Amino acid sequence: MKRTAPLSVAMAASLAASVLFTAGSATARDRSDASRADRHLYGTKAPYLPQERQSRYQEAPEGFYPVFTENVARHGSRAMTDGSDGDAVLAVLRQAQAQDALTGLGGRLAPQVQSLMAAAASLGYGNLAGRGVQEQQETALRMEQRLPSLFQAITAGQEPIVVETSGVPRVVASANAFTGGLISGDPALAGLIKAPVTDKNLLYFHKQPQNADYQSYLKNDPQLAAALAQIDTDPRTAQAAHHVVTRLFRADFVATLPAAAQIAFAGSLYQLYAAAPDLSVEAPDVDLTPFLTAADARWFAYLDDAEEFYQKGPAFAGRTITYKMADVLSSDLLAQAQAKANGTSTNGAVLRFTHAEEIEPLAALLGLPGSTEPAEPGQPYSYRNNPWRGADVAPMAANIQWDLFANNSADGEPARYLVRMLYNEKETAFKPSCRPIAENSFFYDLDELKRCLTEG
Repeated sequence: MKRTAPLSVAMAASLAASVLFTAGSATARDRSDASRADRHLYGTKAPYLPQERQSRYQEAPEGFYPVFTENVARHGSRAMTDGSDGDAVLAVLRQAQAQDALTGLGGRLAPQVQSLMAAAASLGYGNLAGRGVQEQQETALRMEQRLPSLFQAITAGQEPIVVETSGVPRVVASANAFTGGLISGDPALAGLIKAPVTDKNLLYFHKQPQNADYQSYLKNDPQLAAALAQIDTDPRTAQAAHHVVTRLFRADFVATLPAAAQIAFAGSLYQLYAAAPDLSVEAPDVDLTPFLTAADARWFAYLDDAEEFYQKGPAFAGRTITYKMADVLSSDLLAQAQAKANGTSTNGAVLRFTHAEEIEPLAALLGLPGSTEPAEPGQPYSYRNNPWRGADVAPMAANIQWDLFANNSADGEPARYLVRMLYNEKETAFKPSCRPIAENSFFYDLDELKRCLTEG
């Protein structure tokens, strides 16, 4: 029977809940959002923002309706993983204070750092933050709003919703926040959502024994070491760090700090600066933007992006070591869609929750926008020659979603299945070797994806 797409009572409640939830959470986020006018200053620590409005999505071709959805999502905004950067910054501030060497601006920094660290320690270093909970819940509500007839069919047919995670606490908490968002939109889903299961081979593959070659690349590869050393020794790093410390400390104190110490201090301060928006719920009064100019923050963001690019992104031309291991995820996306199309799976949705270490390689493998250009020989990665940006590729709660659509079979003909991909909720084309059903369409035959994503 053909599925229709009227807005059910539950979906209407979902729409209302989303509006209320967004309004209720906005206060905690307003100031940090205002300070994030340039998301690229925060790299992969940038909090999540959906990249397209629902009203701009293409309509499914006539006669097609959604029958299945699946995703791969990074955990939401979190506390920094330890207190080392905060400790390092406070140690230098205490030393300067003892010598009466703080500028007016510098004198305001320690209380901000202490508040941020207290919030992180209270939450638990590395744990999912309140903002991360909001990101996942709101993303789940928007999923329901995009696919009302699918979720009606899931509840009507009692179709399971499978949940898979890496097993890391912030990832499990993200999965629970996401499914909690689904349930808030449609309480009837509660009994259909399966308990999260851990699959490290699928969702923590960068740490698994089968990828020992990748782990060796990170530790021992001479090309990687040379590229990162060239970037790290760029004189602009010392210049930016010197500018940071001269705004916070008096000249006589700055003169006692070797260049390496200035770089270490500025680098730690940048890490706190980038982490602060993620803790906007727990530390709403913390604002570290006055302590780094946009130009200085941009340089240290570039240093972080360069490391991510070479370690987890498209990296070097002619090499696939950083992303070939994501084939396990690409293959699973195809397999789950195919199982639904074949009738060998009754799942209504498969939800996967993971880390940036998995999202970035998968983006490169799938050829997603901003992840297609490796560094050519003699041309180190830079913002001038490459579009890769951590805040675009793998911000907090980054997600890749595939929606499977079917039509009704007629005269004994099998149903046809189409796939649409969303990347951070923006309709996104598959790589150029994949042919959509029509020019400029975001819909692809499932069989075509099996061909183009597995060739070579």
